[in-house]
Amino acid sequence: MISTTKTTSIRILFCASVLLGISACERDSYTTWSCNSSEEAKISLVLRKAQMEFKGGKLDYCGSLGAQSYFDQKCPAQIEQSNSVFTPSTGLLKSNGQEFQCTAL
Repeated sequence: MISTTKTTSIRILFCASVLLGISACERDSYTTWSCNSSEEAKISLVLRKAQMEFKGGKLDYCGSLGAQSYFDQKCPAQIEQSNSVFTPSTGLLKSNGQEFQCTAL
C-alpha cells in the first residue's frame, strides 16, 4: 500500500504539471524576422501561432511540405497555390510574386 506522504507528493506533482501545461498553452509564442527585397528594406515579418503578419496584413498558415510553409488569406485546396511560401531554414519568403530574404531577430 502506498503511504499517505507518497500519495500527497504524487498529487502535488500531478497538479503542478497540469498547471504548468495550462500556463504554457496561454503563452503567445512568436518569431520576428527582418526581411529585405531588391525594392524594399527592413520589412517586419512575425510568425505568431498559425498566422504570418507581413506588410500590415495577416495570413493564415495553410500547411507545410518539406521545409516550406504556406500562408494565404484563404487557404486553397492545393497548398502549393498559396500566395506566400516561407522557408525558415534559409529565410526565403516568396509573397505575391516578390522574393524577400529574411533574418530572424
